[in-house]
Amino acid sequence: MAEMTCIEDLRSLAKKRVPRMFYDYVDGGSWTEYTYRANEADFQRIEFRQRVAVDITERSTASTMVGQPVSMPVAIAPTGLTGMQHADGEILAARAAKRHGIPFTLSTMSICPIEAVAEATGRHPFWFQLYVLRDRTFVESLIDRARNANCSALVVTMDLQVFGQRHKDKKNGLSTPPKPTLRNLVNMASKPRWCIGMLGTRHRQFGNIVGHARGVDKIGSLVEWTQEQFDPRLSWQDVEWIKKRWDGKLIVKGIQDPEDARLAVASGADAIIVSNHGGRQLDGAASSISTLPRIVEVVGDRVEVHMDGGIRSGQDVLKAIALGARGTYIGRAMMYGLGALGEQGVTTALNIIQNELDLSMAFCGKTDIQSVDRSILLTSF
Repeated sequence: MAEMTCIEDLRSLAKKRVPRMFYDYVDGGSWTEYTYRANEADFQRIEFRQRVAVDITERSTASTMVGQPVSMPVAIAPTGLTGMQHADGEILAARAAKRHGIPFTLSTMSICPIEAVAEATGRHPFWFQLYVLRDRTFVESLIDRARNANCSALVVTMDLQVFGQRHKDKKNGLSTPPKPTLRNLVNMASKPRWCIGMLGTRHRQFGNIVGHARGVDKIGSLVEWTQEQFDPRLSWQDVEWIKKRWDGKLIVKGIQDPEDARLAVASGADAIIVSNHGGRQLDGAASSISTLPRIVEVVGDRVEVHMDGGIRSGQDVLKAIALGARGTYIGRAMMYGLGALGEQGVTTALNIIQNELDLSMAFCGKTDIQSVDRSILLTSF
């Protein structure tokens, strides 16, 4: 097998090894996918200012995110259905993140449950992403389970009150486990590595929900369940309520507007994530990287500003940090690695990004990621 030298190499291999409906779930956005594409494309519009004859012998990409030391300012984003890219996917990604010294964020819509991830990582602290559902008693139980699993931060997603239409998921009939249609059976038969892995795990359903939410013993359709359970009445008062019950580091995800950034700070957030849900919700929304500077300007130093969406390289990470982000998140880049090579693929993705970050920082004449600012850019937003 050829050496994996960039995230695109991992994506290409994942496409060959992951069943179509689960690969398409990752590699797509809502409606025309304009925002999904803009998240990546807008990074290319930003140019570096290269410097020479600077002593770059000793370099460090180490930083902190919400007070937690990290080997680089990158966290693994919460991604639903991670355990369908590869058997036990959340466990494998969490292990890789632990080994690399960065945070792993477990999604409410994960396949492996909170408790299984905690056990498999030796109760090493990870983050938990929370959706605010109609059943507030169940939300309370999720918060309590995250605390009992030694999670060190709670990430509350604000931009999924309703479900954006993703054409690929509708056409593929996305479900977990996959429905045994002729089309699905033929496609899965062409992915023997994936099938063997799935036969060897008991985690094939939404582990945080099935058997835990009232009256839920299976979820046939992700879209149908979320349409029934996600709460369109979500408000900033809910965030304040969650903050009190959690009583720990709280990160608010899904901020695109400066006014919402102010409200997130007022609700008690310790950090906010500039994010458009990977271009999977409002198609036509601005890219995350183009929105970032406006949010940083409004928030100032009151809370940390993180950024999610479109990051496929260490250079993207460096550009986001230069524009004021304290931390960044990778979702698709991690999922491509997982689908391609399992746990080793996630490790490969992290190594690629850190190496690119380190070298690009050096070319810009910087030796410490925490000293990076707009001065390394020739163009920006």
